[in-house]
This record gives sequence, C-alpha cells and structure tokens, in this order.
Amino acid sequence: MKHRNHHRKRLLLKSILIAAEILCILAIAICCIREQPRKSLGKAAAQMEIPEIAVSPPVSKEPQAPKTAPKKEIRFEPHCVPSTIPENMISSTEIEVDGTVLENIDEYTPDSEITFGLGKDYTKTEGIVTFRGNNFRDNAVYGTAEMKNYTLTGKWSHNTGSLTSGSDSWSGSGWTGQPLMSKWPKEMKQHMNMYDWAKEKDDLVEVIYACMDGYVYFLDLESGEPTRESLNLGYTFKGSGALDPRGYPILYVGAGYNSNLGTAKVFVINLLDCSTMYTFGDNDTFSQRGSLSFFDSSPLVDADTDTLIYPGENGILYLIKLNTAYNQTAGTLSIAPGRTVKWRYSGARSNTQNYWLGMEDSAAVYKSHLFIADNGGHLMCLNLNTLHLVWVQDILDDSNSTPVLSVENERLYLYVSTSFHLGWRSSGTAPVPIWKIDAETGEILWQTEYECHSEEGVSGGVQSTIATGTNSLSDYIYVTVSKTENNAAGVLACLKKDSGEIAWEHKAGYAWSSPVCVYNTDGTGKVLYCSSDGNVYLLDGITGQLHSTLSLSEGVIEATPAVYNNCAVVGTRDCKIWGIELG
Repeated sequence: MKHRNHHRKRLLLKSILIAAEILCILAIAICCIREQPRKSLGKAAAQMEIPEIAVSPPVSKEPQAPKTAPKKEIRFEPHCVPSTIPENMISSTEIEVDGTVLENIDEYTPDSEITFGLGKDYTKTEGIVTFRGNNFRDNAVYGTAEMKNYTLTGKWSHNTGSLTSGSDSWSGSGWTGQPLMSKWPKEMKQHMNMYDWAKEKDDLVEVIYACMDGYVYFLDLESGEPTRESLNLGYTFKGSGALDPRGYPILYVGAGYNSNLGTAKVFVINLLDCSTMYTFGDNDTFSQRGSLSFFDSSPLVDADTDTLIYPGENGILYLIKLNTAYNQTAGTLSIAPGRTVKWRYSGARSNTQNYWLGMEDSAAVYKSHLFIADNGGHLMCLNLNTLHLVWVQDILDDSNSTPVLSVENERLYLYVSTSFHLGWRSSGTAPVPIWKIDAETGEILWQTEYECHSEEGVSGGVQSTIATGTNSLSDYIYVTVSKTENNAAGVLACLKKDSGEIAWEHKAGYAWSSPVCVYNTDGTGKVLYCSSDGNVYLLDGITGQLHSTLSLSEGVIEATPAVYNNCAVVGTRDCKIWGIELG
C-alpha cells in the first residue's frame, strides 16, 4: 500500500514537470513571434493574425500636463525708472491712521491686504456700478446691443432741476455725470422703498442718477418712470458716484460743490430706505487745501477687505474699513466704519495759484496698485498696502481724465490725457498729448498731440476718459478733445493702440463727455458720444462713418452716457435725463 502511493506521487511529479516544460516552450515561442514582423500564415490562414495582448502603461507618479495650457500671467512688477522716480515730482507724503499722523510712513501696515483682479471680475451685478464700469475704467456698458440700422431714438425723458449756492447756480447733469444702473434681485426689491409696481416688475433695471440740483433720481430704464421718490440731499453732484460691487444696496456719492447746507462731503446711502448711513470728508483737518472738500471722483470698494477707496479733491485718498452687515432675507443693512486711513502728498511745483493738490478723476486699480492723475499734473502709481509711491509721471497740466488700464499681449498699459488750463503753460494755445504709458514703470511709450485753445472756467484739452476698444475695435482707442480749432470746436479721435497714429477723426462741438464703445452680439463695435452742441453721435468704430445723430438739447451735454444692452441714458445741462434706444 505504501509502495503504490509512492509510485502515484512520482507519476504526479513527472506530469507537473512535463506541463511546466510545455508552458516554457509556449512562452518562448510567443515571445519570438511577437519580436518578429508579422507574416502571412499561408492561404488557409490568410485572414488570421496573432492577436496583440493589451498592456496597460505604467502609472506615472509625475503630475500630468493639463489638456489646455493655462492663460499666460499678466506681467506686472511695478517699479520706477530714472524718469519716473517719485521724488522727481513729489516732495513728501504723509499717512494718518484713525486720527494719528504717523511719524514715518514706513510704520504703516494694513489690517489686511487689498488686491483687485481684472476689470471684468470687479462685480457680478447686472448693471453699471461705478464710473466707466469697473476698476480698469474701460467702458460704461453692460451687455450687448442688437443694432440693425444703427439709429438713435429718444425713448423718454425726465425733468431735473437746478441748485443755487451763493452766487453759483448748477443745473441738470454735469461732468462727469454718468448714471448708474442695477437689476436688483426680486427678494431685495421687496425691502426697498420702491413703488409697488417697480417691486413686482421682474425685468426692472433701475437707473440711479445723482444730479447737480442736489437730487438722486431713480428711474425705470425701459420707460423713464420714477421707481421711487427722488432723494434730496441738497448738494451739487457733478461726479458719478458708485454702487457697491458686491450687490449690496449701497450708494456712495460725493458732492462736487458746497451748498447752503454746508461744506461738500461724501454720502453713504442705504438704498433700502434711502437713509444716510455715514458722511465724511467735510472740513478735514488732514487736508492741505483748507476747507475745500469736493468729491467728483467715483470710488471703488475692495470686496474681500470691505474697504472703501475714495480719492478727494482735497488731496486726500481715503481707505475706510466699512464693517458692512447685510441680510437680504431680513432686509437689514448697516455699516460701522472702523479703521480710517488717509494718505496725502505734496507736489514739488504745487501752489495756491496753479498745479493744485487734489484728485478730481477716478482711480484705476490692478492687484495692489492704484493709478490716478491729479490737479497738479502728476500721474501716480501707489501701492495700496504700503502707501508708498512706486512711480510718478509728469502729465503737464491739471488732469480730469481718468487713467484707463488695458491688457495687451500679457502686458498692462495705461491710456490717459490732460487738459489745458489757460495761463498755466500758455496764454494762447498749448499742446495736449494723449499718452500710452507702461503701467509697470510709468514710462511714456507714445504720445499724440493736439494743439488746443482754452478759456477761463471752461478748459480745453481732454476732460474726458478714453475708451479702449475690444472685439472688432481691439486695435483702437477713442478720445474726445476739446477746443481744437477754436473755443467751440472739438474732435472725437480714433487712435491706433500700437502706435498712436490717428486712424480717423469726427469733428463737432467740443466734448467733455467720454465716448462709449457699444457692441452687437457678433462683436461689431460702434462708438457713441455726446458733445457741447447738444447732439449725440453714433459712429462706426473702424471707419468713423457717421451712422446717426440725435439732437437732445439746445444746451451743453457734459455728462457721460451709460449703456445697458440697447438703451443709453445721459443727462443734459438743460435739466433733462434721456433714455435713448440704439436701433
């Protein structure tokens, strides 16, 4: 029995060894076949090939490249060059924090760092929330138009008024005078002091227009009908104000002149009930311009740090921590302004007769750097987190032209111009350059000049803000130049971005109003602008062909229009707000 079992074990072992040899032979054969070129196996097997064995590639531990290459970063490392060293033009700067002036500006540290992205990312609000739309200040347009015949038609008008302060009278809408627009959420509207029909209108776009008669008007974009009672603040508003970019129902608006009620100031308005939540800026002891406290600038808000950024004609830049609390469901809104930082400067050539301190234009901002021109002929780049000037460029004269940021080939540029104050540079005519400037260094890349006239109180040159083209107009910029051939004349100039060469001009009455680029959904661009002859013009952005002229006023149009889809809104000095259809 034991012998039989031993024999069986030997047979089993022998079978296993034979099977192993067969498997080895087969494996070698397969390897040889795979390493050789495939050959036909004869007529009988002409359609048969040895199948390939699918082998998974080894899993790499290295990160895989994305299928789509990421967008290139904008090159932006701000610094000065010898021609833009701040000390060339600025003699000193000072900082006040919560009422205490720092002994050394290097002592300043921010509570939290301010940073801004591209202009298109400034707000998600359906509308126009600040002068020229965003922190790049590149256009006052929301949406696209559906223009077919390229016509302008007056749809509606609403009367405004005038305000007298001392011996001065201010009427209608002035410079810069751009309206704001917002399509508020329905839930928010239920808590607003709107008329019932406005609360229930689903597609309501509210036009919010601060005018020189001291009122803020609230109108339906479609019909011009008031959406609520006008708000009488009693101060002249020349500038455009701003809405909060976070969609909060807040209006920030600064008075452009003193009134019988007192010294000009900034108002922060709760748009739920139109109450004043906060004011500041009047009779500021940190100012180097005495009691002058005008605010034509349109502010910005840094959403992440809840900081209001407001330049003043008193020569102070305000950075105010708002501590905003808003509950849309409950319909409650409050601010509790906290840390208040003020920055001021002194220009080497500034005095009480000319080259004054102060900022009337609006600031453009990218990342942590603010760009602004001033009354003293300075174009300044300021780091908002250190409050150190990075560079300063000499722009010759009092500038009311807001600098416009433009990204081209992953580089950041500025377009800006200046005015001609009679007697500052000449008692006759003077050259007024339009500049393209490197935003990193402040260096001038090109300039195109117009010889301009001027008169006391109504300056020539460029009072407007340049429009930068996109889509079909991406090669061009557009600028209105005042008092070119004489004190009544002006041009809308189209310049090439790469060289400053004049592509075309449209001559009309002089214009302080800023041009606006309007686009159809296919990207076809047209240019809209208003002039002192009371007309609104619509032109082809590439050729300069005049498509349509709309006469709105026997007086001057100084204000800048804003456009929502097919509807433009602008106010006139003869006390009307107009809604204009682009057809």
